[in-house]
Amino acid sequence: MKINISHILRIIRFGGKNLWLHKLRSFLTMLGIVFGVASVIAMLAIGEGASFEAREKIKELGSNNIIIRSVKPPDANTAQRAMLNVYGLTSSDFRKIESIPSIANIVSTWEAQEEIWYLNKSTPGRIVGATPDYAETTNMRVEKGGRFLNEVDMDRSKSVVVVGSSIKNTLFAGVNPIGKDIKVKSNYFTVIGVVEAKIFSKGTESFAAEDINFDVYLPLSTARGFFGEIILIRNNFWDRTWVEFHRFIVRVEDSNKIVTTSALINKILESTHKKPDFEILVPLELLKQAEHTKKIFSIVLGSIAAISLIVGGIGIMNIMLATVTERTREIGIRRALGAKRRDIIYQFVTEAVILSASGGFVGVILGVIIPKIVSKFAGMATIVTLWSVLLAFFISVAVGLTFGIYPARKAALLDPIEALRYE
Repeated sequence: MKINISHILRIIRFGGKNLWLHKLRSFLTMLGIVFGVASVIAMLAIGEGASFEAREKIKELGSNNIIIRSVKPPDANTAQRAMLNVYGLTSSDFRKIESIPSIANIVSTWEAQEEIWYLNKSTPGRIVGATPDYAETTNMRVEKGGRFLNEVDMDRSKSVVVVGSSIKNTLFAGVNPIGKDIKVKSNYFTVIGVVEAKIFSKGTESFAAEDINFDVYLPLSTARGFFGEIILIRNNFWDRTWVEFHRFIVRVEDSNKIVTTSALINKILESTHKKPDFEILVPLELLKQAEHTKKIFSIVLGSIAAISLIVGGIGIMNIMLATVTERTREIGIRRALGAKRRDIIYQFVTEAVILSASGGFVGVILGVIIPKIVSKFAGMATIVTLWSVLLAFFISVAVGLTFGIYPARKAALLDPIEALRYE
């Protein structure tokens, strides 16, 4: 069948004129589609942003890494106050894990919460005693002009530190921290580098235990010499704990062996630890969970927002049915002058599609603006994807087409003689 472009354009022009005659009614009918499209795009953008932050945080831990942490066992809180609580990872654990064939590298850390001072400014932070290969294993990058710890720092137990980006911003606002001295307790350390800022989002704190932007890294040998291994924490009493290592970070060369390696590590530690004083985190498994959660989240949010589009479609059907009743006599005249039923169907379907497409266009604009407002005032990441915009718009057009067919058929099936008699 030959397509007559001029005929199609005439139908569209005539449909637009009919809708323009009732501007307010047409605008109110469009609102359902506008808010439906805007909510689909905005909700998917918020879901995508939240999922992206979680995935990036997990990737920063290293998708080929396994993280083992010392955990204070429940019975440690009920121990006698004067006694020393001993728990967590040990040198023996390190050697046993290191001997697993699938492991490419393993690094250890010792950590303590302390107040960090520079001149008269201070901020709470985490002291991390680390080895030189810690940065490479954890995908850590140091800002230009500085460096991370090296073997000489470790061998000579130098009083040097690498600070996190939040430490730099809090204590050294407007000042280059390289070469400056910070104070921890009564000890002074020279800053030799600043770690690049890491993404930190709500809901991902448990992956890294702390906001790593507030970390201060120093050689593990220096940490042992200056701070020892016994940590005193004062609550209502002095809590005395001894932890040899707070974390092991294990890098597995082959990603296909990560799950089996983590299971083997768990088996080794369970055989030597009489109490549950460790936990194992596998970023790769967390990443897969995050991807799965993202899919479910997107489906749920998209489905909820799609209900608004269906409501908008019902509004279009309602107004088109009212229009059929109002224009019954016009339909009778057109049929009497030779218009065919398909011409009547085309006319009313075109008007319904114009309404939904116009609403969809305005909804797309709002859907792109709303996530930006959410990002600015709520401080959370939002990502508007092209596929969500196209999906929402084409669904809005499809809704107009679907809900416009019934009124169009009803108009086309009117008896011409009865339609001419209609008052």
